[in-house]
Amino acid sequence: MTETLETILAARQAPEEDIVDVDEPVVKLVIFSLGDRDFAFLGELVREVLPGNEPVYFVPGMPSAVEGVMNVRGDIESVIRLHTLLQLKDQDDKTRHSAILLAKGKKMHSGLRVDCLLDVVDIPESQIQPPPASLPEHLNPYVTGLLQFKQRAVALLDLDKVFAAWQGGQG
Repeated sequence: MTETLETILAARQAPEEDIVDVDEPVVKLVIFSLGDRDFAFLGELVREVLPGNEPVYFVPGMPSAVEGVMNVRGDIESVIRLHTLLQLKDQDDKTRHSAILLAKGKKMHSGLRVDCLLDVVDIPESQIQPPPASLPEHLNPYVTGLLQFKQRAVALLDLDKVFAAWQGGQG
């Protein structure tokens, strides 16, 4: 009994370097669909999600990627068609299940129209893999990682690169 007690006391006084942290770092993601593909933005960059039936007002002379502007509690926000910017097929019915993500990057903020908001989840960072070489060329500049969510591949987009492409006239 004394040996067991001494062993336990010695183990408690041993340095704690042998303790392994089982808590894995997680990242919050806003997962959405555009056509038949699923994408995600970092949750910290999406300030708010608005229903897709909110009124958006057309502004003449804007690039094709700009759907228009909207009033959000007295603030005017632009709304960008993410389909156009990413060169994806646009859904015909924009309001049925769509949403507008109010997102804020380092140099710009805007609303982004998506077909459907799928989920807001915490994902372990280890589940995010580098983008594959087989990724379509038009998505390469924007995709920073790939993950599996409900048996579907989700491409993690870099919001600042999306906004930079729009500012650079690609939309």
